[in-house]
Amino acid sequence: MPPLPPLLGARRASTDQSGDTAPDDSGALAGAPASEDAAAGAFDDALGDAELLAARAALAQGRWQVARSLLLHTGDDWDRRGHRATVLAAEPYAAAWSHEWLLAEPGCADAATLYALALVQRTLRGKEDADRAREACRTAAALAPADPTPWLGLLLLARTRGPEHEVLRTFAELRERHPEHHHGHHLLVARLAERPQGGRAESHEVYDLAELAAAEAPADSPLAVLPVVAYAERYRVLAATGPAPGDPVGSGHWSGPRARRILRAAFDWWLEWEHDDHPRRHTDLNHLAFAMSCAGRPAEAAALFQRIGRHATRAPWSYPHRDAWQAFRTARSRALGRPSPEAPFPES
Repeated sequence: MPPLPPLLGARRASTDQSGDTAPDDSGALAGAPASEDAAAGAFDDALGDAELLAARAALAQGRWQVARSLLLHTGDDWDRRGHRATVLAAEPYAAAWSHEWLLAEPGCADAATLYALALVQRTLRGKEDADRAREACRTAAALAPADPTPWLGLLLLARTRGPEHEVLRTFAELRERHPEHHHGHHLLVARLAERPQGGRAESHEVYDLAELAAAEAPADSPLAVLPVVAYAERYRVLAATGPAPGDPVGSGHWSGPRARRILRAAFDWWLEWEHDDHPRRHTDLNHLAFAMSCAGRPAEAAALFQRIGRHATRAPWSYPHRDAWQAFRTARSRALGRPSPEAPFPES
């Protein structure tokens, strides 16, 4: 069993995990193109990024030059770059158009990265060979050694298809390039939540890792919410395997002293956060709203739902195998004191 990443030292778990894991569904419906989700009125993994929405629409029409400009101007804002590249790559024809871009500009790191992530997305949908996608990610990484985004592609593959030692090795490479990588930490926590539990209910090592990562991050880092994410991912595993009931509200999963402390700290941090422009902030807000709803704290949940507005994310509302859209709307209506889940959304 490989050790956990350096941020948690050399603590080991008892058994290895297979490559089987839940898909990365933090944004749009798993396996569905982002444009289809937007049309359905439910989930859109662009999460309100207007420039990204415009580039995605242009890419769907074969106009890759807009995506080129977007990635160029994103620069080394690594969380934003990773978010934008993964959303663009989810478009059905992203691989074809990014390959055309790469032919027009051989050796272009942005083109190679988008092409690699597009192959990753196709692999996750069962339409591409995983080895080909991995090779494309390694090629992109060689063209831009400081960029964690090609390693994000490799981590997406490892999370769903690789052994745990591959997940840890890939995460270490990504973290070396951007220690606070938001998406990367979420993927790691989701995978490590599947390790077997030993000891008391709130003693799982994924909680330790998430709390330590939050403590080591700068005060304004959204990794402050990572311990809440860890609780949601652990609930997903417990509910899927039997120890926890399928109704998260009645599960008691968020009622322990450690869970209450984590929720209070994360919510207090959010109230003080002055940088409400992180590209994946709605992912954190949805996790916080889910946790507050399940913990029976409607006032806090209501404040979060007001900020979320239309930007719901599939995870964690889908846990464990629920209709995510219905679960989100029901929890939102309950928190806001509205009788119907069809009530209009507040503007975010």
